[in-house]
Amino acid sequence: MSSRALTALTLIAAVQLAGCSAFRSYDNELKETNQNLVSGNVDGALVILEKNNTSADKDLLYYFEKGELLRAKGDLAGSQTAWRAADLVVYKWEESVKLDTEKYLAQFGSFLVNDKVRRYEGYDYEKVMLTTQMALNLLAKNDFEGARTEIKKTHEREAVIADLRDKEYLKSEQEAESKGVKTEFTDLKGYPVASLDAPEVVGLKNSYQSAFSHYLSGFVYEALGEKGLAAPGYRKAAELRPNTPLLKEALLKLDDAQSKDGYSEVLIVVQSGFAPARDSVRIPLPLPISGNLVITPLSFPVIKPDTSTAVFSQIGLDGQQINLTKLNSTTDMSRRALRDDMPGIILRTTVRAITRGVAQKQLNDVNPLAGLAVGIASAITEGADTRTWRTLPDNTLVARLRLPQGVHQVVLPSSTGGTHVQVKVDQRFQVIALRAIGNQVFADGLAANVTPSSLPQAVATTKQP
Repeated sequence: MSSRALTALTLIAAVQLAGCSAFRSYDNELKETNQNLVSGNVDGALVILEKNNTSADKDLLYYFEKGELLRAKGDLAGSQTAWRAADLVVYKWEESVKLDTEKYLAQFGSFLVNDKVRRYEGYDYEKVMLTTQMALNLLAKNDFEGARTEIKKTHEREAVIADLRDKEYLKSEQEAESKGVKTEFTDLKGYPVASLDAPEVVGLKNSYQSAFSHYLSGFVYEALGEKGLAAPGYRKAAELRPNTPLLKEALLKLDDAQSKDGYSEVLIVVQSGFAPARDSVRIPLPLPISGNLVITPLSFPVIKPDTSTAVFSQIGLDGQQINLTKLNSTTDMSRRALRDDMPGIILRTTVRAITRGVAQKQLNDVNPLAGLAVGIASAITEGADTRTWRTLPDNTLVARLRLPQGVHQVVLPSSTGGTHVQVKVDQRFQVIALRAIGNQVFADGLAANVTPSSLPQAVATTKQP
């Protein structure tokens, strides 16, 4: 083949790789989707999601995002359908892990495949938050028995994840030692180390157990009269988020007399903002390639927190200020997941780069144009995996109240003076879930109806809890 033809084929291959769906810019796609959600245009966000996912074979992220968008729209049945599809994907992942953990680890730990072209299996915190969000959908319809099923699934999923990660991290350490690769992210000069070493990140027990999920389980079991199961849920929540009065009180008051007639135990759940994005940064590292140290730029993921929604710690209820307690931060969980995953990411990225560099040198010695083709393909495929569930709420805040049954007025902060939500309390135990994004507030529409207001009111603070 002539050198001109080979060069043409090289360029064609590069263009095809650049257009391949495996190299889509997921962050850019979801920016447009989320911008529509921030403006209150849920239908527009759904249109964009469908436009960017035309394949008949939908991936896990599609079902993650669609479920959350339909929930914001108030279509709880559609939301559950999408999330059941996602849950089936996660269930198959669980079964493959339990069937042959070593085989799964060998496949996932392959050094030959770039992380961003692997099948997306979801981060551990996403898998756990999936069933938590599904439970909230059911609780919006006062289906506590259905929520109990999802909560049980959450606990079982946590156990599978815990066992897998213990084995994965040990295997990664052993392989790094055998290959002589340093896997400390603190060694990456120019990497934002402080974001992964922040106290709120290091202080988490792991990346996937949520104090909110366990507190919610305690509330559901308590509502069903299963105090023996409620106590461990509250206790685990207190363990995951120490020194939180709400969690201590839940255990202390578990044996108190229940609400008298005409009153309800109400859990107000406010989820705000979006999960953080992932970006890719290039860090130059000296790598041993064919007996020489070659400075090679390698790509690693970084977390970019969402800034669409102001942080707040209070809401108005019937003209009174009510404090909220933050029980979950997806940003912190995402950073902890990356912190735990970085040794494996560094190992795979480094070994792959060395292998690629050796192969390219050997090709250059025989056929420079073939080496060029490998170099162009490598430049295109190089990059960290930036896929993540972007519509997932960031902060989850709660308030537990004993309220008289009837209609109540809740006011959430916004730059236009506050968004009013009319809440109907008519169950002995009830969960009211609201979603705040930018200046928009979304509710399920069953027990809560949102009425935006343009009248300036000092109803809530926007200070960090």
